[in-house]
Amino acid sequence: MRVVRARDYEDMSRRAANVIGALVTLRPDAVLGLATGSTPEGTYARLAERCVAGDLDLSGVTTFNLDEYLGLPPEDPQSFRWFMDRHLFGPVGLAPERTHVPDGCGDDMDAVCRAYDAALEAAGYPDLQLLGIGGNGHVGFNEPADAFPTGTHVVALAGETIRDNSRFFDSPDQVPTHAVTVGMDAIMRSRRVLVLASGRAKAEAVRALCLGPVTPACPASVLRLHADCTLVADEDALSLCPELG
Repeated sequence: MRVVRARDYEDMSRRAANVIGALVTLRPDAVLGLATGSTPEGTYARLAERCVAGDLDLSGVTTFNLDEYLGLPPEDPQSFRWFMDRHLFGPVGLAPERTHVPDGCGDDMDAVCRAYDAALEAAGYPDLQLLGIGGNGHVGFNEPADAFPTGTHVVALAGETIRDNSRFFDSPDQVPTHAVTVGMDAIMRSRRVLVLASGRAKAEAVRALCLGPVTPACPASVLRLHADCTLVADEDALSLCPELG
């Protein structure tokens, strides 16, 4: 795993956008695996700026998002579909049929999960998978567990995850307790993985990712076994790893 030390959040976002932009320039029909949350928001803003300026064209890519809250419809402002429409898909003019976000409101979630895995396989899996990392080491909503989850599945969110995400809601009681998430199999099948981390609150998780044992207690740690994984993290996120980057 390569580690790139960024100065701050803006530098991290710029570097990540450069990596994604270079890939799409070389392969306009690339398949992108995408994440939500505050960590990639700056990256999406940089990509949107480049598209608006005419320096980048994302209209030919196909995207697959990692996860969605259970029970939130796409039009809910707290849903990940709404987040992506607002922060990336809309600003860059990406056609809805080219974007995929797990359905958190399906009547048969087992069928939803199987269909999402089938769509990922049919697309050949992402050329690049963008990831954040949770304070407890989760990626997507793959929480610490006794084993690495493989396929897309419904998961009960850890208390720490609910607390972390409560900043996006009016109160912690409004945070959904379950989500649907892509499993580690599709993430590891991606040809390239780009992990972003910013802030001192992520420092423990980043140290576990980079220097701890490979264990499902820190789901992100398995990324060290990926053939092409890069971590771009700012100084605060790397504050417990002075020997890296």
